Amino acid sequence: MTRVAILVAAAVLAAAALGAQTRAAPGSARLTAFPSCGALLRYAKRHAAPFVTASGIGRSAPPGVAVPTATATTGATIDYSTTNVQEPGVDEPDLVKSNGSTLFAVENGELEAVRVGDGPPKLLDSLVLTAGWSRDLLLDGDRLLVLSRGGGWVTPLSAQPAAMIAPLPTQTTLTEVDVSDPSHLKVTGTLTIDGAYLDARQIGGSIRLVTSTSLPGALPFAPDSTAKNRAIVAASGASDWLPTYRLGKGASRPLVQCRAVRRPASFAGLGMLTVTTLDLGKGLKPVDATGIMTDGRIVYASPSTLYVTTENWTARPTEATPIRAPGDAATQIHAFDISNPDRTRYVGSGTVPGYLLDQWSLSESNGVLRVVSTTAPAYWSTTGGQSFLTTLRASAGALRQVGQLDGLGRDERVYAVRMLGDTGYVVTFRQVDPLTVLDLHDPAHPTVTGALELPGYSAYLHPISPGLLLGIGQDVDAGSNEPSGTQVSLFDVSDPRQPTRVAHTSLGRGWSAAESDHHAFLYWPATGLVVVPFGQQAVALHVSRSGIHELGRIVQSQAHQAQLPEIDRSVVVGPRLLTVSSAGVAANGLTSLAPLGFAAFPAPPPAPVPGPPTAP
Repeated sequence: MTRVAILVAAAVLAAAALGAQTRAAPGSARLTAFPSCGALLRYAKRHAAPFVTASGIGRSAPPGVAVPTATATTGATIDYSTTNVQEPGVDEPDLVKSNGSTLFAVENGELEAVRVGDGPPKLLDSLVLTAGWSRDLLLDGDRLLVLSRGGGWVTPLSAQPAAMIAPLPTQTTLTEVDVSDPSHLKVTGTLTIDGAYLDARQIGGSIRLVTSTSLPGALPFAPDSTAKNRAIVAASGASDWLPTYRLGKGASRPLVQCRAVRRPASFAGLGMLTVTTLDLGKGLKPVDATGIMTDGRIVYASPSTLYVTTENWTARPTEATPIRAPGDAATQIHAFDISNPDRTRYVGSGTVPGYLLDQWSLSESNGVLRVVSTTAPAYWSTTGGQSFLTTLRASAGALRQVGQLDGLGRDERVYAVRMLGDTGYVVTFRQVDPLTVLDLHDPAHPTVTGALELPGYSAYLHPISPGLLLGIGQDVDAGSNEPSGTQVSLFDVSDPRQPTRVAHTSLGRGWSAAESDHHAFLYWPATGLVVVPFGQQAVALHVSRSGIHELGRIVQSQAHQAQLPEIDRSVVVGPRLLTVSSAGVAANGLTSLAPLGFAAFPAPPPAPVPGPPTAP
C-alpha cells in the first residue's frame, strides 16, 4: 500500500469514529461567484462556526496518520517515446521525462540527468531536491519543472454533524531547473503554493496546476479554548481563507482574488480547489488563478477544457455505512476553459450519479463530456450497485445532461474505462469480467453494442491498432474468486457487436504498476513492443493481430544491490529500450534485449530513525 493510500485509509477510519454521517441529496450544480471579499468572509465564518472546537476548527489529525517527510516524438536524428498520456498534445506529470538525448528522473530524493541519445547510458548530473516528498516532472524545452508535495496530505472527508478533521499543513513547491546543459543542472526559481498538489496538465509552455486546501491553516488558534477559537474565527480576515503563493524567498501573496472564487449551492467544505495557470516563457509567477470552495479529487483535460471532480461533501461512505453507498451519492464535475494559454475561465458544473474510478472515467469529444460512474466506490466490496454512462454539454453556466445509459455491470463495480472517439469500453467485475462496448456517436442516446464475459478483469485498456485493444489486469482463481496474478489480454473489437479475446498470457503471481498507473505502461507502435513493469522485471512483449509473444524479461542485475530494484518506467530511445529504477538506468537492445550498459544513480541516504509517536 502506498503512503497516500495509507493516509486515505486512516482518514476514512478516523471519520467513522466521529459518528454517523449526515446525508443530503445533490443540489444544483451551478456555482455562484463571490461579489466581494466581504461576502466570501461572511460565508466562511458562518459555515466554520459549527466546527470550532478547543483545538481550532475540527479535531486534530487522526491518530496513526503519518506525515511523509505512448507516443513517439521525432527529434533531429532519433525517435523516442514520451509519457503515456490520455489525450494527444496534453502532457501529464510523471517521474521520468526524456527529450531523446537526455533522460530526467526523480529517484531517491534527487533529480537525475542521464545521457541516453547515443552509446551506453551515462549519469551526467544529480540535483538534491529539498522541497516536498512526492515529486513529478514536466519538461518544456530547456526548462524542467519539478512538482513536489510537502507536509501532510489527508484526503478531505465527508461532513460530520459536529466535527471535522483539521488540516495538516500542506504546500506545493514547483522548482524550475535549467537543463540546457544537463551535465550542470541549475535551479532557476521556486514557486510555493498553499495546498496539496492534485495534478497538472501541460499544453505547450502553458501549465494548469490543480491544488486543494482543506481548511485555513494559518489562523493562530489557542490550545484548549473553544471560546478563544471562536473569537479568532470571528476576527479573521478574507486573506486568512485564501491560499497564497511565494516566489523564492519572497513575501507571500494571495494566489486567487476573492471575486475569482465560486461556491456550490450546497455547502461543500471550508477548503478551496484552485486552478493556477503558469506560462513557463514568463517564469514561475502565476498569470491567472481561479478557485472553488470545495475539494478536488480527479483531474482530466482535453486540449481545450480541464475538468476537476469531487464527490458530494455529505455523501462519502464511511465504516458507519459499510454495506451500501448512500442512494444520493453523486460526483460534482467542474469545467474550465483552457483554450487561452494565459487564462483559465470557469465554464460550468454538473453532476453525475455515484463515484468515478479515475481520469479514464472522463472523455471529451466534440464538446461533449462522457462520464462513466458507479454507485460502488473503488475501495468497497458491495452488491446491489450499477454503473452509468452520462453525457454532458456546457450550456448557460452549467454542464447539462444530454443523455444517460444505466444498468451497466449490475452488482459489480468499474475496473477500467477507455473511450476512443465514438466507442467506449468499460470493464466491470465481481465474478467474471464483462468487457462492455458502448456506441457513443449519439450523445443523447448512448447504447451497449456488445459484451464479452471472461474470468478475471482488466484494470488498464490500451488501443494497439484499429480494432485491437490490450488489457492489463488480473487472472482470478476460480475457487476463491481472488486475484491470482497479472494477465495481459488482446481483444478484437473490430466488430463492436461481438468483441472477442484473441490472445492471453499470464505474467505470474503479483501485480503490475501499469494496472493503477498508466504512465508505467509502454507501447511502441513501430515494432509492436509492449513493456509491462512486473516487480523487479520489465516484461517485453510483441503484440499484433497474430497474438502476444513474450520477448524476454529485463532485470537490472547491473545494479549490484542485495536485492534487485523494482522497475518504475520504460522508455524507447532510438534502437534502445531503457528501464528506470531507483538504482539507475539500464539500456537493452530494442529487439534483442541484449544488455547495452547501465548508469547507476547515487546511493540514497540512510532512512531516518523514526521518533516516538506524538499524541493527537
